[in-house]
Amino acid sequence: ANKTGGMSGPAIHPVAVRMVYQVVKAVKIPVIGMGGIQSAYDALEFLLAGAKAVMVGTANFYNPNIMLECIDGIEEYMKKNGIEDINDLIGCVE
Repeated sequence: ANKTGGMSGPAIHPVAVRMVYQVVKAVKIPVIGMGGIQSAYDALEFLLAGAKAVMVGTANFYNPNIMLECIDGIEEYMKKNGIEDINDLIGCVE
């Protein structure tokens, strides 16, 4: 009767990004973003919200190369936008 289930994957992504944003504003320690990352764009959302790093969970089950694809995509985004240091992305959303 008092059992609960977990939620993961794409359904949790918008909530997770919002929580990272709020936690980063509330604490002075590095925050890792995780929840529904399926692409470089998803990972970028966490970085822009203030996460110092990201982790991928569920997507690894169907794409073992997802982290490499995220890294490549983030590097491509940075080149395209003239960003040399990833730290310039972290937390730049207000």
